[in-house]
Amino acid sequence: MSGIVTICNYQKNLLKYDEKLKRMTELIKKRGPDHEGYFMTPHCLMSHKRLSVIDIKNGNQPMLYTYHDKIYRIVYHGEIYNMIDLKNHFIELGYTFETNSDAEVILVSYIEYQEHCLDLFEGGFAFVIDDGEKLFIARDQLGIKPLYYYMDEDQTLVIASEVKCILTYIGKAIVDKNGIKELLGLGPSLTPGYTIYKGIYSLRPGYYMYYDGECQKNCYWKVHDQPHTEDLAETIEHVKSLVVESVQQQLIGDVPISSMLSGGLDSSIITALTSQYIHPLTTYSITYEDQDKYFQAYDYQTTMDDDYIQEMLSRYPTYHHKITLKQEDLLNALEESLIARDMPGMADIDSSFLLFAKEISKNHKVSLSGECADEIFGGYPWFYKEELYTQPYFPWMRDLDQKIDLFNDKVKALDLEHYIKQRYQESLLEIPTTDTKKQMIYLNIQWFMQTLLARADSQTMRSSLEVRVPFATVKILQYLYNMPKEFMFYKGEEKGILRAAFEDILPDDIAHRKKNPYPKTHSPIYCDIIYEKLKESLSDPSNILYQFFDKNKLIHFVESKGKSFTAPWFGQLMMGPQLMAYFYQIYLWGKIYHIELDF
Repeated sequence: MSGIVTICNYQKNLLKYDEKLKRMTELIKKRGPDHEGYFMTPHCLMSHKRLSVIDIKNGNQPMLYTYHDKIYRIVYHGEIYNMIDLKNHFIELGYTFETNSDAEVILVSYIEYQEHCLDLFEGGFAFVIDDGEKLFIARDQLGIKPLYYYMDEDQTLVIASEVKCILTYIGKAIVDKNGIKELLGLGPSLTPGYTIYKGIYSLRPGYYMYYDGECQKNCYWKVHDQPHTEDLAETIEHVKSLVVESVQQQLIGDVPISSMLSGGLDSSIITALTSQYIHPLTTYSITYEDQDKYFQAYDYQTTMDDDYIQEMLSRYPTYHHKITLKQEDLLNALEESLIARDMPGMADIDSSFLLFAKEISKNHKVSLSGECADEIFGGYPWFYKEELYTQPYFPWMRDLDQKIDLFNDKVKALDLEHYIKQRYQESLLEIPTTDTKKQMIYLNIQWFMQTLLARADSQTMRSSLEVRVPFATVKILQYLYNMPKEFMFYKGEEKGILRAAFEDILPDDIAHRKKNPYPKTHSPIYCDIIYEKLKESLSDPSNILYQFFDKNKLIHFVESKGKSFTAPWFGQLMMGPQLMAYFYQIYLWGKIYHIELDF
């Protein structure tokens, strides 16, 4: 795992940008604190920051491979979990290898099969290959690892793992009308392929791009229809085998591997399976100071995690670390979590995950997470609540009228509601189906899951930690996409098929525990301190919030401590203190990034 930067123009000498490349690379040093590497030719500058996990001694990048007197160079971040099988295949074809790194396997795969090599890879990845005449740029099928790009007026292509590197190349951060619509209408989710910054794009999951002076993008994989021929019993066993295979694959590495454990269904499955291969397994859980004192159940979070975690530890003894976060630390980390994501994100849900990842990284470089199971197996209420999946826009958004009413006339003139509905319809048109379950899965993997994967990658890599997500594989997604809805919601339960597949290895109350989201703090102390910070920011006349919100309504929202807005802004968590924290992040973002608004 690591971070990459590339600057390329085959018609221009770029060596004068060597110092700028180093400044850009320094910005992602926490993604890869173990090694820094550069390779510079007149037309292509490549750099790499490495977090050493596989082939620690020989896996440094940029990596070169010479074939028939032609030199191929790669910078890459991610993991290819089937690399050993692929390596053996290429050895049979006559290729030789000097390392045990998956980066070298990717290079050889490309040399042999060109863009068709992408059909071979199982894992999360983003990479750039230069052969001296063109670049080949690619991202994994599900968007587990990020990749951003920008082309300047001279047709110079700039590619990086994080947006901040490209902003440094440009020298300013401009947000135009579309960027504002993305931020205020769709945020913290983003239209696939877009960022909030003018001219900066994200390579979509399942896409590759060639560059030889111009960019040619192509989709190489998309979830698709296939017949489902297995009965219920066979389907349950198939789901089990797919998840077990994925967990086994993702245990590769030359460093110790840990697991996140919340006591929920998904992380408990990962922990139960992983503990069969790693002895003793180290697990981590997160909570907040005085959470037991202040916890209040609500529709989405019905129970605390502690008792369920203890039940798992009784059955699967691990070396467990319970990480308790202080309210002040949660507030103070809002700024760094914003910088990690390069945009306002999921507020203290991001900052808490950043602090959690930092604690894990003190002992481990790799941790497994149950992330993405809900998007693929149908864990959210919008998979089965008709009033949500039939609304004319994204089901994780509620009460658009209430949201839009907060904005000033200048923002209202952008017609956010039309933009949101337009993006929603565009996504539905990308798949030729009227099957509601398939539509929900597609929308979730293209939108909601991308928001969570961006959160996971940005916050963990900021902490020099690699998080792996065994539920997010092409094989699992493709199988669930084509499964009958009644199988998916077996016995009328959310993620029913997953529960049935693993109820034999889990305590019964965990196997059938109602989905609870990532835990938020319930402490009134946090509400008070974020209120004070947000209120203090309103005295800054340059506060970017004034560019977006009706001033009187903004002040009323703050004075009510967020209670005047009665629905989650996004998903299931962003209301009350979390929404105040989100607005505070928007303020910090405007200030730290020196945002130039162009609308």
